[in-house]
Order: sequence, then structure tokens, then C-alpha cells
Amino acid sequence: MKVKDIARLAIVSALYVALTYALGFLSYGDIQFRIAEILVLLCFFRKDYTISLTVGCLIANLFSPMGIYDVIFGTIATLLSCLCVCFLPNIFLCIIPPVVFNGVIVGLELHYILELPFVASMISVAIGEAAVMVIGAFIFFFLKKKKGFMKVLCANQHVEFEEE
Repeated sequence: MKVKDIARLAIVSALYVALTYALGFLSYGDIQFRIAEILVLLCFFRKDYTISLTVGCLIANLFSPMGIYDVIFGTIATLLSCLCVCFLPNIFLCIIPPVVFNGVIVGLELHYILELPFVASMISVAIGEAAVMVIGAFIFFFLKKKKGFMKVLCANQHVEFEEE
């Protein structure tokens, strides 16, 4: 890996942490609308963003009221989501893994750690995740047609603009 690649990945990790921490009131707890999760869709364009987002989520979850459990299990949910997104053929299909993994895993966390009802927690987290992912999918659907944007991402898969 080149220094440029490490810097690119570090910037994405830092962005995930900053968005999660700055919007902490939306990022943790039984009602979640974690804006930083939009960045999971970057894995659709480059698989190595899985590293950035996993590390970013781990660091962001250090601030979670659920402590070490969120650091471990919340990070696993993001890792699994990213790994799935890497291999999906359509940006809109990429909505499904984060919704499912976060809904179930974070829902279980909320149930066992905060003693909240499992089904209600799972649905609440899944709805928040779905809202964020749908917004992100539409944003990336339009941005992926922009050569400059894809160049900034260093996209190496699902590139749709025509080379000149």
C-alpha cells in the first residue's frame, strides 16, 4: 500500500468517526440515525474502504453508551455490511446488508445491554439504517456518473462514466 492509499483510507475513517461523534444524539441508543453509515456505500466502489469503515466504526463506538459491547458487536455489524456491499452488483441492493446486520446485531445489543424490547429495538434500528442507506444510495447513484467524483474515490469497480 502506498502512503496515498493509507491517507485516503484514514480520511474516510476519520470522517466516519467525526460524523458519528458530532451527531452522537442520533448515533447511539434505541433510536438511531447514524449519518456516517452512508459511507458504507463507498465499499461498492472500492473494497479497501472496508478497512476504513471498520476502523472508523470501532473508534466511533468507543464513545457509545453500550461500551465494549458496541465496540465489538457494532463494529462486526459494519464489517459484515461492508463485506457484502463490496460484492453486490447494484448500489440499491447495497441498502439491504446494513439494514439487516445493524437491525439484528444492534437490536440484540440494545436488548441485552439496555434491556429494551428486542423486536422494537431491531425495527427501530433497521428503520433508521434504511432511511440513511436510501438517502446514501440516491446520492451515490447520481455521483457515480461524475468522473471527478469517481477519481477522488479512486474507484476501481462499478465505474460507469466513459473514459475520454
